Amino acid sequence: MLQPAHILVVGGGYVGMFAARRLSRKLSPRAARITVVNPQPTMTYQPFLPEAAAGSIEARHVVVPLRRMLPGCRVIVGEVSFADHQRRVATIAPPQGPAFELPYDILVLAPGSITRTLPVPGLAEHGIGFKNIGEAIYLRNHVLSRLDAAAATDDPARRRRALTFVFVGGGYSGVEGCAELADMTRSALRYYPELSADELRWLLVEATNRIMPEVGVGLSAYVAQRMVRRGIEVRLGTRVTSMVGGHVVLSDGEEFPAETVVWTAGVRANPLAARSGLPVDRTGRLRCDAELRVWGVPAAWGAGDSAAVPDLSVPGDATCAPTAQHAVRQARRLADNLVRELRGRPLRPYRHANAGSVASLGLHQGAAEIYGIRMRGLVAWLVHRAYHLMMVPTVNRKARVAADWALALLFRREIVPLAQVQAPRRDWAVAAHTPAPAGAGVLPEPLVSRRAARQPAGPPRREPPAS
Repeated sequence: MLQPAHILVVGGGYVGMFAARRLSRKLSPRAARITVVNPQPTMTYQPFLPEAAAGSIEARHVVVPLRRMLPGCRVIVGEVSFADHQRRVATIAPPQGPAFELPYDILVLAPGSITRTLPVPGLAEHGIGFKNIGEAIYLRNHVLSRLDAAAATDDPARRRRALTFVFVGGGYSGVEGCAELADMTRSALRYYPELSADELRWLLVEATNRIMPEVGVGLSAYVAQRMVRRGIEVRLGTRVTSMVGGHVVLSDGEEFPAETVVWTAGVRANPLAARSGLPVDRTGRLRCDAELRVWGVPAAWGAGDSAAVPDLSVPGDATCAPTAQHAVRQARRLADNLVRELRGRPLRPYRHANAGSVASLGLHQGAAEIYGIRMRGLVAWLVHRAYHLMMVPTVNRKARVAADWALALLFRREIVPLAQVQAPRRDWAVAAHTPAPAGAGVLPEPLVSRRAARQPAGPPRREPPAS
């Protein structure tokens, strides 16, 4: 009797989770065993990170538990450090314990992208990432803590430093994150009578000549104009050249202190494919054909941000952009083609029709371009929410997100910071290492006597023999 094929899915993001879910539904346990390896036990719906950071959505509602989504699959929390495809063995490094090898028959490589950084002095020490839910929660608490710090001082220089917020990178993450958090701070000022809106300074720094390159030029210009009208400075054709000690230096010569610098300047391919000796392009993305198979490598598949998949909707040698829209669609096609190959059927190429783009510019403001139709303002904002509510996985998460939005219509924006999350063991460490005051923990004399009187008499105490 033939053994079921072992399919190893590396990555639990859009491609990994949706492909594994579709494979488990189409293949019986006798046909295939599916293992998903991901550094976290959850999948993050990244388009909701800006709203989670701004408090419009509960942070737990932005992540989806992989084990709940993939009941027919084995989920391993760990990182694949190397894939020896010739031996069909992957090396997995779990969060604790030694690394181990896991044999497989078919490889689906979808580890996603990682943050692209540049050699900017001070970036590692003072920059804040914005790619996962932990960074979103940290950023929210940090921004609110800067309001507290500014309200607690009368030093103008100290206040300017605390109330200057910089986003580096004008893609979706930078634009939406900057707009949402700027809205949050303005909303929070009603609770800070010591501060005024004029003291807040928000900057979006973009190295190219326009923001949001994924949308058309006209819509990109509209987004920039709306952000300026909402009090956000948009610096195009400008780079951050240094941020040593929290002192930000721009390529146009301006210098200023800032305690908040958020890095959203793009992503790059996960280096796993190149490290494993699989074919990659000049940017390090896994080279795949239109059927989502790895070029020249049998039983290996790839899709998503770290895969260079031909874009058949445009002429030339273009590849699909690293977007969530592509990732979700590629996951379906990859799973279907893998099933077709196992059953000896012809494969189908990945071809898509671009549905458009949606973006939130803060509360009740948005920009959208759906099938060539441009929308702005409140209508675009509603379309943005409707689209992402439809796309977020599971009915459970849809209902929770919808409930968050409904409560936000009835009550003011939640601005409670959870500062203890930044260093949860700090108070315990202080308590555990502080010497107890004299007499602490010693029972009063009468109480000691009463307890001793209630104790039954034990055997007589024997003295140790003399040495």
